[in-house]
Amino acid sequence: MTTATSTAIKLLNTAQAAELLGVKKNTLEIWRYEKKGPKFRKVGALVRYAEADLLAYLDERTRTGTSHQGLQSY
Repeated sequence: MTTATSTAIKLLNTAQAAELLGVKKNTLEIWRYEKKGPKFRKVGALVRYAEADLLAYLDERTRTGTSHQGLQSY
């Protein structure tokens, strides 16, 4: 008999996601409208963010300096 292992995805609402990122809830709403910011999911009428996507979004923005190099944008 085989068993399937499932990985639970922790979903956060907009307020929780904003708190994790250190931004205002309104900022995430604007980013969604402008099609930028972290990935999100629609569950019916609800907007949810996977915690892993938020952490990946933060990791993608890690910098080692403040100078403008190459295609790096701020």
